[in-house]
Amino acid sequence: MARQQKKLGEILVDLGIINSKEVTQALEHAKTKNLRIGEALVDLKKCSETSVYKALATQHNMEYVDIERGSLAPNVINMIPDELMKKHMILPLSMESGRLRVAIHDPLDLEMLEALRFRLNKELRPVLAPKSRIKAILDEMFNVTASSTIDKTMDRTIDRLRDSLDKSLDRSLDKSVDRSIDKSIDMAGMDEAAMNDPTQAPIIKLVGAMIAEAVRNRASDIHIEPMKDRVRVRYRIDGECVDRDRIPLRMKGPLISRLKIMAGIDIAEKRLPQDGRIKMAVDKQNIDFRVSTLPAYHGESVVLRILRPDSVRIGIQNLGFEDDDYKVFQRIIKRPNGIFLVTGPTGSGKTTTLYAALNELNRPDRKIITAEDPVEYNFVGINQCQVRENIGLSFSKILRSMLRQAPNIILVGEIRDMEVAEVAIQAALTGHLVFSTRHTNDAPGAITRLIDMGVKPFLVASSIQAVMAQRLIRVLCPKCKQPDREPDPMWLKLAGITEKDLQDKTLYKPRGCDHCTGTGFRGRIGIFELMHMNNEIRNLAFERAATNKIRKAALASGMKSLLADGRIKILAGTTTAEEIVKVAQVEGVVTG
Repeated sequence: MARQQKKLGEILVDLGIINSKEVTQALEHAKTKNLRIGEALVDLKKCSETSVYKALATQHNMEYVDIERGSLAPNVINMIPDELMKKHMILPLSMESGRLRVAIHDPLDLEMLEALRFRLNKELRPVLAPKSRIKAILDEMFNVTASSTIDKTMDRTIDRLRDSLDKSLDRSLDKSVDRSIDKSIDMAGMDEAAMNDPTQAPIIKLVGAMIAEAVRNRASDIHIEPMKDRVRVRYRIDGECVDRDRIPLRMKGPLISRLKIMAGIDIAEKRLPQDGRIKMAVDKQNIDFRVSTLPAYHGESVVLRILRPDSVRIGIQNLGFEDDDYKVFQRIIKRPNGIFLVTGPTGSGKTTTLYAALNELNRPDRKIITAEDPVEYNFVGINQCQVRENIGLSFSKILRSMLRQAPNIILVGEIRDMEVAEVAIQAALTGHLVFSTRHTNDAPGAITRLIDMGVKPFLVASSIQAVMAQRLIRVLCPKCKQPDREPDPMWLKLAGITEKDLQDKTLYKPRGCDHCTGTGFRGRIGIFELMHMNNEIRNLAFERAATNKIRKAALASGMKSLLADGRIKILAGTTTAEEIVKVAQVEGVVTG
């Protein structure tokens, strides 16, 4: 019979830290405040957080650690992406016998550990550390304030606007929120000039100023997130989320209602996610915004994706290709048939790359049809179809109908399942050029993933012409970047840059200026891993070879890995080693 696990309170009593009466008090307090007993004991000051975590470690048969900033091994600090460390409050500590030692604060969060194992493809050894200590170290590591990343002049403008809004809202909004919403409804169709009219509702001015500022600061998304005591506004600039504003909690309802009205979605529905679009002129440029709402604990979270037509018409040469990859890419997209796959995580620029290819191929003598979910950018001369799963208009259904339209080129937003894969392959084998995307980490992985999905190996081997993995990296600001005389050897080692590579080369580092809003970076380009299918790789696909074998063959035939492509851009002074290591796949020992 399995031994019953001791309760936390019992362990603390056995250790002589608290008594039974204090355990009872803590249980009552925990029930009242909806806390765990350990949190309740700390809240009541019956024992220290350290004592609670040591008892938790005993309860779950785990190691307890006192962590310090200096105790983190430099070679593992980047094994876990920054966003995961911040989201789950975890810290990588060291590698022991092939396992990554990770400090966690919740021994019961088994789902997080399993997801982390899958994401990192590593065995983990979790150890326990106080939550407050992990948070303090993370805050120290990611101590980037909004003031260092956003133009100070814009700060003062928004501060003045917010002061004016607060005074106005104190007089009007608190008295009747409903009247303010009604006024917003009446003004839903107003243009930018109306929004700047000082006689209009303050909430309209706030939304107009917020959207205009995000566009001017080159943001790709606006995140509006209700918190316990405020509404947080963040912009995503060059792929990085930046805290921008803290709006008073009393403005949450009118703010979200105003955005819903502009997006043409139901302001009364607050229990279900909704999607909509906003069209608005900013600085005489027409901008589209894709709006998504999601019910959360403190209210509806709203995200506005800023869709700039110019961002996908930048041309193939401006994507970041090196000369050899550019020539191969041009040859592939001008073939009469076959499948060209672009792979990478969400937000890695796959859509931009495919649109750049289509834009070059878009001529009167070619018919191009796309199936997208959703259609974000409109192109003259291209037939674009919107996937609508709610009425049964799926990727596979659009694809089958496409083939009866006699196209030359087909774009499928994503090969999500076996049915779409089979139709795409059939189209490629019957004389069509097919572009599509997959969510895989590297180019060779797309081959094995399709076969694992159920597609016959001989179909994969015969239909695919090339697979390209890509990531986006931030580009150093050309106006303020400065030579890095003492580059960090840890980042150079992780990027695979040797002393020999640095001969006659100057590395650069960010500084920050008005042109780049203080970040030191302005704009992004891609790093690429372009695998052109040759006879050897086709044979490996036909034989169901493992990904590592396909990768080895691709590298031998001239494919540059993401990291190798990144190294070229570091040595050219385009970006930094840290930027490349953050997005390329580095496993402690650099290969490729």
